[in-house]
Amino acid sequence: MQPVAITNDLLKLEPLIQLVGGNAGYGAIASFVGIVRNTNQGRMVTHLEYEAYEPLAVKALEQIRQEAAEQWPGTELAVHHRIGRLDIGEASIIIAAGSAHRAHAFAACRYVIERVKQIVPIWKHEFFEGGEVWIEGATANPTDETARQEAFRRACA
Repeated sequence: MQPVAITNDLLKLEPLIQLVGGNAGYGAIASFVGIVRNTNQGRMVTHLEYEAYEPLAVKALEQIRQEAAEQWPGTELAVHHRIGRLDIGEASIIIAAGSAHRAHAFAACRYVIERVKQIVPIWKHEFFEGGEVWIEGATANPTDETARQEAFRRACA
């Protein structure tokens, strides 16, 4: 299993936990699972469809892993994002971080989701009762240091 992936398959947390923790002897493994919710902006959501420019999305996810590894040395990360149709309650993204210390694992997970929202070319098409709308995707330049610092600030808030 790869530490970064864009996939049509259902996401599962346990394989990512094994990937980052396995037999490493870490003191902490933290995770984040983004779930398709049933409401957004007062509308009843029926389902979502995610699209991605996969080669660039994988490259951006790997960049994020490297940034986090530099910020929190010794922290192992994995992130998988789903594309295609997702129903209410299904996972759209799973992030797992293994580290000697819980603070690093939690911060790394938060950093990853903040950066994913900033730079990974994935677009969300939301379907709700009475209509549909595209939700704006990543807008920051992957090399924008100001955006990177904002993600770090949020991760460590």
